[in-house]
Amino acid sequence: MAVVLGGRSSEHAISCLSATSVVDSLDRSRYDVVAIGISRAGGWVELPDDPRAWSTTGDRLPEVGAAVSGSAASTEQAIALLAEADVVFPVLHGPWGEDGTIQGLLETIGVPYVGSGVLASAAAMDKGVMKSLLVSAGLPVGPWRVITDRQWRTDRGAALDRVAELESPVFVKPARAGSSVGISKVTDHSDLVDAIESARAWDPRVIVEAQIAPAREIECGVLTDELGRPFSSACAEIRVRAGHDFYDFEAKYLDDSADLIVPAEITDEITDEVRRLSAAAFDALGCEGLARVDFFVTPLDIVINEVNTMPGFTPISMFPRMWAASGMDYPGLVDHLVSDALRRAPGLR
Repeated sequence: MAVVLGGRSSEHAISCLSATSVVDSLDRSRYDVVAIGISRAGGWVELPDDPRAWSTTGDRLPEVGAAVSGSAASTEQAIALLAEADVVFPVLHGPWGEDGTIQGLLETIGVPYVGSGVLASAAAMDKGVMKSLLVSAGLPVGPWRVITDRQWRTDRGAALDRVAELESPVFVKPARAGSSVGISKVTDHSDLVDAIESARAWDPRVIVEAQIAPAREIECGVLTDELGRPFSSACAEIRVRAGHDFYDFEAKYLDDSADLIVPAEITDEITDEVRRLSAAAFDALGCEGLARVDFFVTPLDIVINEVNTMPGFTPISMFPRMWAASGMDYPGLVDHLVSDALRRAPGLR
């Protein structure tokens, strides 16, 4: 079994943390593990399969090629290691990993892998495409506008006019990034240009979303059974404490300023609907294996915010915690995902 971690995206360090937990949970009497890192620059590194060798000092987050060190490998050597694996767990978050790119590589060399295929991974990664597909399936999402690189460079005024149609405040985001990187909350239209430029530092494609308020942030996990049918976990809630306007990167990973409540303190009726919508969104995008679906729940509506095809995977991350609350512990969750991957041969299906 090969576990791939790191990657070129802004979520590199989070991938390292997630993969450390995955590898640490594997029963070595059942799994022979090869750990393969991808540096921020795109270099491949064969890593020790003992996560204790990946430890960092102080508050520094891990990084392949720095704190997470190993033997450099050429692209050809890395592909050879992947091709020899019975199954690959690509614990990669964000572009150049979660977005269908490594899935395409694994399809090409014919190796089973955990998670969604090329199309679903790419569609879920792009928030604008994802929302369009959900709308076409009749599922509820909030108002949004996408600004492409060409639109921003050639007709900035028209792009800003379309954004002005949204009710303020709005959130400006890189369309294909995660972990709340590069997000700005904008209450004054005069601040839009700076917010868009800030998001473009991470992705030339930008999405602007109207705020859904007042709303609670509810999440739900999805897995597939032996027939590929989606089933949903217990729900969870994120409550951000004072000092943060929203659940940003610092609140998620650095300063412990959010309460993660599992299971969520919501009615049975809301729980049932969130779980139903989670499975429906999973199917609408053609997902496989696993996903975390994020919602805004208001007194009147339940709105889908995002679908994450490779959510954070540390033991304290929401996805494993929701499944633990549903009766599936962390090692059992990893085993389930690996078994599911082995049942789904690569190729057209």
